[in-house]
Amino acid sequence: MYAILDIETTGGKYNEEGITEIAIYKFDGHQIVDQFISLVNPEREIQPFVVNLTGINSGMLKNAPKFYEIAKRIVEITEGCVLVAHNASFDNRILTTEFRRLGFEFERKTLCTVELSQKLIPDLNSYKLGNLCKTLGIPLSGRHRADGDALATVLLFKLLLNKDSYKEILKEAAVKENSRSLAPKLMSMIEELPSKTGVFYIHSSTNILYIGKGKSIKKAVNQLFLRTSKRAILLQSDVVSVSYEETGNQLIAALKYAEELKVNQPKYNTTAKNKFVQISFSNANMVVVDKGRNLGEKSVVLIEGNELKGFCFTNLGYQLNNIEILRCMISPMENSAHNRTIIKQYLQKNTVEKLIRF
Repeated sequence: MYAILDIETTGGKYNEEGITEIAIYKFDGHQIVDQFISLVNPEREIQPFVVNLTGINSGMLKNAPKFYEIAKRIVEITEGCVLVAHNASFDNRILTTEFRRLGFEFERKTLCTVELSQKLIPDLNSYKLGNLCKTLGIPLSGRHRADGDALATVLLFKLLLNKDSYKEILKEAAVKENSRSLAPKLMSMIEELPSKTGVFYIHSSTNILYIGKGKSIKKAVNQLFLRTSKRAILLQSDVVSVSYEETGNQLIAALKYAEELKVNQPKYNTTAKNKFVQISFSNANMVVVDKGRNLGEKSVVLIEGNELKGFCFTNLGYQLNNIEILRCMISPMENSAHNRTIIKQYLQKNTVEKLIRF
């Protein structure tokens, strides 16, 4: 579970700043499940340059709650979560300082979307939130206001989760949460899973033990836990938690499954040694568009120069029709004979929503 946040402050000397606005979105890796947004009376002056930047002035904050009045809500919504922010060290420092003034030690694990973006989307000219959103076609309204910046960070983080083939983000969160979820085992794990298409991950406390896929994630995991082979029983005894990623359709599920088996090499997966013949696509440059994970979202597979480049998800038409934006958004995939065969066979057997040739 993640608490994705943004904080606006008064500015001023280091560790003497006060909070003027805070927005927190609780995000389960798939959707927002809770949120808290509030102006805050910092009980101190706001620096003039900050007023110009954010538009927040002292008059707006006169009747806003003071930090101690919202502190309990912040603790509740972030409990058990990894804090995620763009420049997380700043937001975390501001929060811990405010809580320390109240005599309370506020400790949360953090993830920084600046650092994650630099790792997963290398070689960009700028990693400022506004510039990243422009490059990736992420809508950003209310720039330098907590709500607008936090919501844009949610969309950015969702994209970064998708691009994280090594599942480093997911592993970190799993380790933190799993220590509390050992007791009611297999049945309770299955009950929390969706009956939607996607890829699932079986975790120990430190590693991914098994990766699977299915048209219904819940059904696929249930069948796995009902197996009675020696290997399956060992897996069932080692499992600590199950996480998943919805893919919207079976093409993306098959591509993610093949790619992540190769990257993560889970202990309990067995892989058949099939020989795939190198094939050519009917169009050297095309975008395969199909349904996404929710209403209004589309999945995209990019083929350019007769090579598979990768896939992504998009909600916006201008992202879909702008090849430069798509190149930045995609999660790169190996242009292997296996992956090309998956796409070719899927296109032969299924009708996708759209094929865009360019």
